[in-house]
Amino acid sequence: MRERSMVPEPEFESYYGRPILKQPTWKTPDVPLYLFLGGLAGGSALLAEGAALTGRPELERVARLAAAGGAAAGTVALVHDLGRPERFLNMLRVFKPTSPLSVGSFILAPFSGLATAAAASHLTGRLPRLGRLAGLGAAAFGPPLATYTAALIANTAVPAWHEAHRELPFVFAGSGAQAAGGLAMMLVSTSEAGPARRMALAGAAIEILAAERVLGKGLVAEPYHVGRPGRMMKLARRATTVAAALTVVGGRSRVASALAGATYLSASLATRFGIFGAGLASAKDPKYVVIPQKERLARRAAAASATH
Repeated sequence: MRERSMVPEPEFESYYGRPILKQPTWKTPDVPLYLFLGGLAGGSALLAEGAALTGRPELERVARLAAAGGAAAGTVALVHDLGRPERFLNMLRVFKPTSPLSVGSFILAPFSGLATAAAASHLTGRLPRLGRLAGLGAAAFGPPLATYTAALIANTAVPAWHEAHRELPFVFAGSGAQAAGGLAMMLVSTSEAGPARRMALAGAAIEILAAERVLGKGLVAEPYHVGRPGRMMKLARRATTVAAALTVVGGRSRVASALAGATYLSASLATRFGIFGAGLASAKDPKYVVIPQKERLARRAAAASATH
């Protein structure tokens, strides 16, 4: 009765020790920066249009430039990750509604053009009507640009991303909103920065609530708590909380507004790097694939037996 088992304890490895999943080949920091810049640009386009409608020229100028600059820098990061510019152009040859990457390409391309046209018109004063139409178009593409990347990474077999497919779009939307609002708070006078403060606060609330659901998903959420991704996610949560407190307590203080804005930006950037790193870590360790699969099979078997 006390004999030792001759069978060793199982280890979560596949054939010849190879991982069950192939890690994504996306590069760091290219892709996390692209995720961050897409959110910043999309949120800024919305903020710029709101500023135009309410007569805030300083806020509009900063937000227009942020939308255009974020889209341009994000495109550079994406092309650098792809390796050759023609690979991005090839993605525009065919539109596939079932592919988040294809849909995202057809969001990024028109957004970049519209945001650039709106910024150029605002700066030069030329073709104001066309500039306003371009701004409206960029604002319409802004929310999809800020969130489609969540669908892109969640539409993979990477456990930490796929299991959070319902929450990640809200995390990315909130993160993009606080980045856009934070940048404007840093660069715009407090007399015009009211919409930016409200956007950043709303984005912080959305991100905190959605991220808490992601972090509470049991075993598959473990990569969000450990190692470098865990440190990044912890930094993001703390920075978001500090920025929100500064926004509320600081009122119309220029110093407090600038500090809060910089902290919002840091929190948004840390969130993207944390989420990206957690996904890579979960793809590398087979236990995040094997154990959830066994749990799902057990639940299905229990449900089937309960119905008979």
